Amino acid sequence: MSQSNYYEFLQISPNAEQETIHRVYRYLAKRFHPDHPTSADPDKFLLVTKAYEVLSSPESRARYDESLTSPTEAGDQLSSSVDFMDSMDGELNRRLAVLGLLYFQRRTNATKPSVSLGELEDKMGFPRDYLDFTIWYLQKKGYITRADNSDFTLTVDGVDFVEEKRASMPMLQKLLTSDAGPDAPVRGPIITPPPTEAGGGA
Repeated sequence: MSQSNYYEFLQISPNAEQETIHRVYRYLAKRFHPDHPTSADPDKFLLVTKAYEVLSSPESRARYDESLTSPTEAGDQLSSSVDFMDSMDGELNRRLAVLGLLYFQRRTNATKPSVSLGELEDKMGFPRDYLDFTIWYLQKKGYITRADNSDFTLTVDGVDFVEEKRASMPMLQKLLTSDAGPDAPVRGPIITPPPTEAGGGA
């Protein structure tokens, strides 16, 4: 679901007070909770939770509101042109996409090099549940770090990996092309390194 639908889904004004957002969240979360005997809806419950996580924080809400001027369309999400779901190859592609997005952010926005989990979801086009293993791996490798506010930032080791591998990986190359950026669809086959390659095959 496009991030531009958070207010619409919660049926609140973009100018709604935090108290209103909290009250609507509690009502809808209770209504759609998987344990509710008559109106349970796990998908809507997850969406309500995601919307609340973004809108309940003044900082993330401000970034979100700013992004509404140029929302990511479904066709621009990486999942529309990259296979993130196919077992091993899908996992490797997820790692490359996260690294590419964080690298682009660090290179183009020195004052805000971090990216939130919600932003990664929107750019990549699939739920955060599928990113848990990816994020764990990249953190353990030392390629990314997570700040106290839960935003992710590329480390020096991550920068080195991206710059060393981009020439052999079409997805990284496309993400980092100056006239494309992270919103551009990735075309063509995705080349992934074998698991035994130096750098962990991320």
